[in-house]
Amino acid sequence: MKGIISRNSSRTPWSGQALYTKAFLSVYDWFALGLHCRFIWQCPPSHVLELYNQHISRNHLDIGVGTGYFLDKCRFPMEHPRLVLIDVNPNSLAVAQKRLERYHPQVYRGDILEPLCINTPGFDSIGLSHLLHCLPGTMDTKGIVFQNIMPLLNPGGVVFGTTFLYEGIKRNPLANYMFWWTNLLGFMTNKQDSMDGLARNLKRYFSESHIELRGCGALFWALK
Repeated sequence: MKGIISRNSSRTPWSGQALYTKAFLSVYDWFALGLHCRFIWQCPPSHVLELYNQHISRNHLDIGVGTGYFLDKCRFPMEHPRLVLIDVNPNSLAVAQKRLERYHPQVYRGDILEPLCINTPGFDSIGLSHLLHCLPGTMDTKGIVFQNIMPLLNPGGVVFGTTFLYEGIKRNPLANYMFWWTNLLGFMTNKQDSMDGLARNLKRYFSESHIELRGCGALFWALK
């Protein structure tokens, strides 16, 4: 692991990342992606995988890596891509790095809510999957994420990802209950997150953007 790359590493970590213990990560793929995404959030991982296959480049940065599931399953446009991983949680980084060792990823620990001091060439694609709904604040304050990645994204590059929305979204009763529970514990902070809020922030930073709603999940991409 390359080390901490956020400028202010003394800031208290946000609550959403605390869930990602070694024990939880050992069941994450089938419990969170398989069970919850498919049946509760009604946004199966196949939709996110398709997003990766459409937009991932041979020069890719992934932020908020989980277990590395989508990077493991997706089709890179070349056999040996340049792959860099950033996450605030060292457990996620360790699991993803091991899973993706065939790509020899560079790994950094950093908080996307702060400017990322990474001395490296820019990227042609940046992935932000299942990240925004874990961050504190409203969708407008979460827009700092897009500001912080702009220096890392090459001209013409694409940022893409998915997040679970709450405001204005049709939800089944189980999703209502799980959103209440996860927001109460701080694992998610998305009760003010809406389609309009996400679209507004993408348009603020990018020349072109698109959002597709699947269940509670918003799949998005944007071009620099």
